[in-house]
Amino acid sequence: MALPPNVTVMPVRAVQQIGFDRLELGRILDLYGRMVAAGHWKDYAMDFHRDVAIFSAFRRAAERPEYRIEKRPVLRHRQGMWALISEAGSVLKRGDELANILAPIERKLIKIIKD
Repeated sequence: MALPPNVTVMPVRAVQQIGFDRLELGRILDLYGRMVAAGHWKDYAMDFHRDVAIFSAFRRAAERPEYRIEKRPVLRHRQGMWALISEAGSVLKRGDELANILAPIERKLIKIIKD
């Protein structure tokens, strides 16, 4: 079947985006579930872009996220692809291992449970 002369065929490019693998997402959602059970977090959001995947945790649904966990594979060999970002937008921790990035939140969870 021939195309009409005024039709141009455009190549289809798959838009690649960064995401969390199953183990990473399981680790993040496990922490999220424990923070919900402690009554500290109420909602979350995930954003996936070409260069970054973001998990945001909220105390209330109508405010800025308390923490953002970002995965940027481009920074793997520089600063580390994982970053923990505060509500104010400052980078609290950066590194190569997700467990190290989640450590400050884990410590906060222990304090919440003790109170």
